[in-house]
Amino acid sequence: MLVDWVELTGFRSYPHVRLEPEVGINVLVGDNASGKTNVLEAIAYLASLRSFRNAADVALVNDEAESAVVRGSVERGESSSLIEVEIPRQGRRRVQVNGQRPARSSDLLGHLRVVVFLPDDLDVVKRGPAYRRDFIDRTAVQLWPGAYLDQQEYERSVRQRNSLLRQEGRDADSTTLGVWNQRMSQAGAKVMERRAQTVDAIATWVRATYVQLAGEEADVRFEYVSKWEGTLETDLETGERAARLLAALEENDRIDRERRVTTVGPHRDEPVVYLNGKDTRSKASQGEQRTLMLAMRLASHEAITAAVGEPPALLLDDVFSELDRERAGALAGALPAAQTFITTARFEEVPVEGHRWTVEEATIR
Repeated sequence: MLVDWVELTGFRSYPHVRLEPEVGINVLVGDNASGKTNVLEAIAYLASLRSFRNAADVALVNDEAESAVVRGSVERGESSSLIEVEIPRQGRRRVQVNGQRPARSSDLLGHLRVVVFLPDDLDVVKRGPAYRRDFIDRTAVQLWPGAYLDQQEYERSVRQRNSLLRQEGRDADSTTLGVWNQRMSQAGAKVMERRAQTVDAIATWVRATYVQLAGEEADVRFEYVSKWEGTLETDLETGERAARLLAALEENDRIDRERRVTTVGPHRDEPVVYLNGKDTRSKASQGEQRTLMLAMRLASHEAITAAVGEPPALLLDDVFSELDRERAGALAGALPAAQTFITTARFEEVPVEGHRWTVEEATIR
């Protein structure tokens, strides 16, 4: 999977720029705030239709533009795709794949797959469960693009159910609440099923990669804490998952009405990662946490490669500056053979050979 070229117009800091990257390692070098990360963000947006900074679409539009346009050509095996996205300052974005507007914007997912390493990745291990849920869900979309629609449907159901509870509380209409219980349980079961399959796909790779990066034996284990019997078992039927969630919603009916919010479901679950029997959120050192997060990203790349038969692009945003020399060397040695984009303020900090691109004053050369 290769990005032949990417073109940004009115996107973030770029009035207009075009990059034709090498098939191997591309190192974008520039001062802070020069626009390096914006290039990676644009590539990732073509793959996922969302900012890896969790920014709203309107934030992607240049201050001097009425819309942002990101275009790119991607090779997949023997085929290629032209992906085009226009993000207006007002109104809905417009998406085209090979000159045709897909029935749903989400239909472009899978034309380009990426794995992103960010300086804030440590939050996935150190902070609350929402970060780990998001990591698993984003990886699920890379593995199975249809998971995106299931996630959207679940989030929509939770929002509607919460809106009803917030407005009416104890007086919420039971029939209407029951409708949202059904929709939420059906969508939530599919989300949970993909989470279980995603953890199963990456778990072995995470342990092996951690050992490679750390240079010592280690046991890495995932657990899943849930108030509705959500489980990482991969052989559980979708219908059984839906029945468990529906039963939990009905059991918590009184509590939800009193609190005016939905208190159970995949959006409240807590994935936990253990290293040598220790909860890595609170009992692992920062060095162990950082190594674990690198292993999780690399493991997701391995799992996606195995699932689709070709490696996704790697995007590393200022990652090497966050590592000591030993870990930087270990990461460089563990990078898979894939088209790679690395940003840095200092070229000498990147311990891999690649084509150097200079980023300055909204240009790339």
